[in-house]
Amino acid sequence: MALIGKLRMTESRCKKMEELTHRNGLCHTVRRLNGDLYTGEWKDHLRHGTGTQVWRRARLMYEGEWNQDARHGFGILYKLQPSTKQYVKVYSGFWVNGEKEGVGTYFYSSTARYEGDWLKNKRNGWGKMIYEDGGVYEGQWLRDKPHGQGALILKNGDRYEGSMKHGKKHGSGRVIYKDCSRVYEGVWDDDTPKYGTVCEHYSKNTHTSKLNPFPSLALQNVQAVLLEGFERFCSWKNRTNEP
Repeated sequence: MALIGKLRMTESRCKKMEELTHRNGLCHTVRRLNGDLYTGEWKDHLRHGTGTQVWRRARLMYEGEWNQDARHGFGILYKLQPSTKQYVKVYSGFWVNGEKEGVGTYFYSSTARYEGDWLKNKRNGWGKMIYEDGGVYEGQWLRDKPHGQGALILKNGDRYEGSMKHGKKHGSGRVIYKDCSRVYEGVWDDDTPKYGTVCEHYSKNTHTSKLNPFPSLALQNVQAVLLEGFERFCSWKNRTNEP
């Protein structure tokens, strides 16, 4: 019985010690054996509230809101650049259960970025993508690809407005060619125009319209034409009167 009592006391003391070691509220930096660091708020031994997490091997840093040990709410993700040893912004926006979800901006490089809606770490909804080569797409997205209605401006200035499917022009749409001032409007299938119309557009500065009247129509020898017609009529009448 004495041994059982001691075991119960030991178990109760361990639970109390465990409760005391649970992190709650504000806490200083906690370093893990792998080199990861976290500084911020805690709840029941979990990252909860506002805090900063550094992943040493992944070279990533997150500053923002947490919920039950997951990135949740608004937060900014940074990437460490080996050449400069500085953190650059990768994503700024909202998170849900550790995934990008809601409105946010993702920086692919210094010149390429996406601004818009996210769902489960993928571009989904309405958004604007600025590409490396200067092209721009703004419109609907589905599972990380342009899908639905949108407008695509290419590097050379050509502009497509219309329907997209899985990242390609598909359905009704039109292309406005900047250099040659033409507009193609029709139906697309898998990024290929199938049928439609092409209209030429000219500006006043580059084209001057000129009206050319139709030439006058007249008979060269009116009397001869009338005489020939009268003779043919008489010949036809005589044939019809023959018995």
